[in-house]
Amino acid sequence: MYIRDTIAAVSTPPGNGGIGIIRVSGDQAAAVGNAVFKPVYDGGLVSHRFSFGTITDPVTGVAVDEAMAVYMRAPRSYTREDILELHCHGGWLVVEKVLALVLSCGIRLADPGEFTRRAFLNGRIDLIQAEAVMDIISSKSESALQLAQTQREGVLSKRIEDVRGYLIRALALVEAYIDFPDDDLGETDVESIRASVGEAQRIITGLLSTFEEGRVMRDGISVLIVGKPNAGKSSLLNRLLNENRAIVTHIPGTTRDIIEETVTFEGLAVRLLDTAGIRHTDDLVEQEGISRALAKIPQADLILAVFDASREFGQEDQLIYDALTGHRTIAVLNKTDLPRQLVLPDEGRFLAQTGIVALTGDGVDQLKQVVCKQFLRSTASDSREFVALSRARHRDALVSAQQNLQQFSSGLRDRNLELLALDLRSALQAVGSVVGQTATDEVLDHIFSSFCIGK
Repeated sequence: MYIRDTIAAVSTPPGNGGIGIIRVSGDQAAAVGNAVFKPVYDGGLVSHRFSFGTITDPVTGVAVDEAMAVYMRAPRSYTREDILELHCHGGWLVVEKVLALVLSCGIRLADPGEFTRRAFLNGRIDLIQAEAVMDIISSKSESALQLAQTQREGVLSKRIEDVRGYLIRALALVEAYIDFPDDDLGETDVESIRASVGEAQRIITGLLSTFEEGRVMRDGISVLIVGKPNAGKSSLLNRLLNENRAIVTHIPGTTRDIIEETVTFEGLAVRLLDTAGIRHTDDLVEQEGISRALAKIPQADLILAVFDASREFGQEDQLIYDALTGHRTIAVLNKTDLPRQLVLPDEGRFLAQTGIVALTGDGVDQLKQVVCKQFLRSTASDSREFVALSRARHRDALVSAQQNLQQFSSGLRDRNLELLALDLRSALQAVGSVVGQTATDEVLDHIFSSFCIGK
């Protein structure tokens, strides 16, 4: 429940830094500023203008720090409430002392995400935009950041509102005939209703088709590197990371455990996992490493199967080949600078095949492009108008709406107006939950609890 009290929190990361920001939101923001901040120049705090002065203990009169203060009068603020920001030096002790002074003025510490929650509840942003704020903060790649920015700007929200508009239009016609039971639903109105619902379904279907790509852009992908010993897995990992992360020797079985690192391929966050070479062995430690490698195969978004192109296809290659059945795999042929001896049994089972020389890096950039091509459309990373679902919450709500609309379309022939209206209301409820118009307090609590305090 939204209680209109005044809240405060530190809005900069914990630890020492150049600047620390304490944010206050609510009706008492100006009073807090006047109590703890003494401007150098007369005139007090002026809305939307920085003032230089001193943060002072209102009880003892002792100066705590030099600072800048900015007061933003509602509704021209992030929360559409009065906001005060105190910009002090970023030492953790200074920031904590300033926060303590602010809280001593009779206000409370903000809950996680409460500033953004108030921005949502006060109508400044919808729920998609609120979630996008957190996605911007937590972005790990250029593609994730760009997708979050488009959602914060309301591009996805506009599509959702278009769907709601079509459904409201259809529901209004259905309910008009419910209110006047002596009138029969005419064919003209039936076609109008069918057209509105059809447009809503078309938009929903299009948005649902973007979910996998949107999820990848937001969360990145996990890529598992597998192969037999000495095929070049660890050398490839080092090339992809541009550092000597994995030990490379001529001794088979050097890698025993899974090595995990994150890197960016053309704006896409990629979590790389290098594994133990897969082969038959009596070494118990190596066996455990191989078991872990095999267990990771079903969990990976993509597998890079590294084969030594300079050697014939052997029993160890067959072990890998069999283990990858049914999984998204790219065949990476290493040592292509040597005469090729390898012939894969069925090249068609792989998503793609590419050659590299892991020791020199030849072909590695092309491999990155091949990986990205499996998950991103060519326009996804460079179009500011690219719209995609990126959260399971959005997808699940639209799937529910689509099911309601399919049921509505099936029942339109029977023209039971009460049931048709029920299907449309259910679809509207599901679609509205995406932007927060019909979201419950439990849903809001879950979403904003993932935010950091101070945002």
